[in-house]
Amino acid sequence: MLVGLPAEAGAREALAALAEAGLLTELYGEQPTGRLDPLTLRRLLAAADARGPQGLVLALLVQLATAVPLLAENATTPLAERTLTEAVDGTTLLALAATDEAAGSDLAGLSTTVELGDGSGDLVVDGTKRWVTSALSADYALVLARHRPGRHFTSFTWVLVPLAAPGVTVEPADTAMFQGSGVGHLRLSQVTLSRDHLLGRPGRALAMFARHISVERLASAAWAIALCRRVLADTERRLRARLVDEVPLSRSASVRQRLAECAVHISALHALWTTSCDAIATDRDATAAAVLKAASGATVERVLATCAQLQGADGFGRGGVQELRAEAAVFGIGGGTTETVLDTVADRLDAVLNGLAP
Repeated sequence: MLVGLPAEAGAREALAALAEAGLLTELYGEQPTGRLDPLTLRRLLAAADARGPQGLVLALLVQLATAVPLLAENATTPLAERTLTEAVDGTTLLALAATDEAAGSDLAGLSTTVELGDGSGDLVVDGTKRWVTSALSADYALVLARHRPGRHFTSFTWVLVPLAAPGVTVEPADTAMFQGSGVGHLRLSQVTLSRDHLLGRPGRALAMFARHISVERLASAAWAIALCRRVLADTERRLRARLVDEVPLSRSASVRQRLAECAVHISALHALWTTSCDAIATDRDATAAAVLKAASGATVERVLATCAQLQGADGFGRGGVQELRAEAAVFGIGGGTTETVLDTVADRLDAVLNGLAP
């Protein structure tokens, strides 16, 4: 589905190709409501991972699993409805701007603000968003902002901000990683917008984000499975071609066991994804999503570390597994750090254990 794209093609071209093939309609249905078909999503992410680069997969994941569904559930104005139609048509690229400059992933502590006025005037947005995927290439950003002081979950609102609007400054992130992701920082200075840019009712932003971040974690785990499977298969092929006393290194007893251990970890993550899929995609089960997120981060780290060691010096080549391993650290950070989701699991330990009962 993405094989025919030129090597330099980015997320925008990839989305257009997916839309032309009817795959975005298959993903969201004829009338997008905020839900998606997780099996189609997994297939699209696997295809993107096979093509690469990893930055492209990241950009597609955020657009397909989070930004478009969140917009669909909050498209209550003509502008939002039109933008949603264009996104599903593959002609509009969205960024999700949640993480603040100082607060980081502590969303309740973010300092980006939106002045709602008296309910009839314009909106005014101020703040800085960091590490925003597709910031350099998107048409709009879904910006999470507070409309009143305090950490209460009803103090936040989503705003659809055109990245070409006066007062918006986009800066590339200072990183050589995630080629194709368009990652950057947004500075919003007195960005004045009509109320048509307000998404949903004020005060519902964090609740909506929690619903959709669960599905993003499901998508991230699907990407993790595809990535680990590809890297393990590549490592086994490389070791099969390396001979020690005319015997392929892949036949060494210790090497075979380490490859097998990786296959077991990937299989376990696949099984967890399969059993958790409906609970997360349909019921938005945050506990199941936290368990899956923690498991995927640990699996990627374990599998890529093993493959990097087994590939030896070859892994340090340009575009090699050592570079990939550095980028893959995002599985333990993006969408909630492993420590954060483990706290969620610990808070709901009884429910997790009861779910394992025969």
